[in-house]
Amino acid sequence: MATVRLGSRKIRVPGSRIQRVAIGILLVCVGFLGFLPVLGFWMIPLGIVVLSIDFHPVRRLRRRFEVRFGRWRQSRDVHRFGTKRSDDTHRRHV
Repeated sequence: MATVRLGSRKIRVPGSRIQRVAIGILLVCVGFLGFLPVLGFWMIPLGIVVLSIDFHPVRRLRRRFEVRFGRWRQSRDVHRFGTKRSDDTHRRHV
């Protein structure tokens, strides 16, 4: 069974490529109905993450977004705290 890492969490996805593609497309399509109750726009990024397992162009777009978000977060921390902070200092230890 394949896994997808989102931040510090790992999510298991089906091992079959056909099932992953079907789930990814379904999440993206239903995500556009996010204005309806229960459904939400959160389904679009989740569908893109699932599709990125099998499709290189989608994987590249996701990776580009991750890098840009990481750089934005680092620059925000530098402006906010004056120095770069490691990821360990952002997490609460439970």
